[in-house]
Order: sequence, then structure tokens, then C-alpha cells
Amino acid sequence: MKDRITIALPKGRVLKEAIGLFGKAGMDCSAILEDPRRLITEREDLGLRFLVVRDQDVPTYVEYGAADLGVAGRDVLLEQGKDLYEPLDLGIGYCRMVVAEPAEMVKEDDPSQWSHIRVATKYPRITERYFLNKGIQVEVIRLYGSIELAPLVGLSERIVDLVSTGETLRKNGLVEVEEIMEVTSRLIANRASLKMNYRRVKEILEVLEKTVKEMKDDKALEL
Repeated sequence: MKDRITIALPKGRVLKEAIGLFGKAGMDCSAILEDPRRLITEREDLGLRFLVVRDQDVPTYVEYGAADLGVAGRDVLLEQGKDLYEPLDLGIGYCRMVVAEPAEMVKEDDPSQWSHIRVATKYPRITERYFLNKGIQVEVIRLYGSIELAPLVGLSERIVDLVSTGETLRKNGLVEVEEIMEVTSRLIANRASLKMNYRRVKEILEVLEKTVKEMKDDKALEL
């Protein structure tokens, strides 16, 4: 289909929110949830195809044109620095990126006195940039999972990771000491697709913008 648009969605905690958002915007892709092994969902009636990939891979699929649009977290986008267009903050997948350390360190620790620290994280580029901008020398240890374990076994003094409720930190005896940034998921677009399929991409962007605004208004009324 000439005008078919392919959209890459991230596996994991943001997937249900993304599916809900697209459904409210008239682009139902809930069939994805019927089979967790389903990687491609076609909506020929809407001229859409949805891919489900690892969150870290969404920007790559979009950058190389395997997907026209995608949903990716601000953390992933800043860490990877891909050449992509980011037209819309979708307001889903909210969490925060923080610096945390063992609770017993907090009593005698003063972040303003840090000069050289060792940090374990899945986000080495963001972490290094954050501390260097504060004039702090940082040794970054890259891990791919179980980041909270690093300070408990002496691999690092501190960690940089995403938190939602903070429950995982508390269960592992860690305490948040600094917030680096707030994170939400963004709509991203392949630059070539913007030119070649401008009309279709613009239609999708406009309906998503309207839906995001309506969802924000609904939340404001609830408060």
C-alpha cells in the first residue's frame, strides 16, 4: 500500500499506554495484546502497520526507514542521539531519571562536595554529560540490568536509573539523592517519511495532538 504508514511501538511498560493512546485517536491496534509474540499488526483498513520492538530499538527502526513513525522515551532518544524528528510529547510512560545511593551513605554524604564518583547505569552518555556539566569527574560503569545491585556489592558507589514509584530503590536499600530529568515518551518520525508521506504523517500527528490535549484536559478536571 503506497500510503501505508508503519509505526514502531516499544515493548514493556509503555506498550499498553501507547496502544490506549492510539486507540483513543481512532487507530486501534489492541490486537497486539492478544498475542505477546505478535511482532507485526496490520490495519489495512486504516493504512497502518504496527511493529512491536525493544524500546531501545525503536529509534533505529525509524532512523533507517523501516518505520515511518515510532514511540520512544526521552531517555532513549537522548542516550542514542539519532537523527530524528520529534514532533510531539505524548505524555505517556512518565518516570524520572535519578541518582541514587545506599541509605547508609546519605547521612554523611553531600552531593555539592562530590569531585570524583563511580556510577553504574544503562545510560552512560546521559550520566557522563550530567556530571561533567556539574564539574564532577565520573567513572561510568555500563550495565544492562539489575542496576540496583551495583552499590550493594561494591561495583559502584551510586547508580543512575529510571524510577516510577521508587519502590525498587527502597526494597534494595537505596535512596534518591538527585533528579536528572523527567521522562515521557515522544512521537518520533523518519525525516524522509515526512517529505514522501507528508499528508498521511500530518494527519496522524494532528489527531494524536488532539487526543493528547484531550487526555491532559481530562486529567486536569479529575484533579
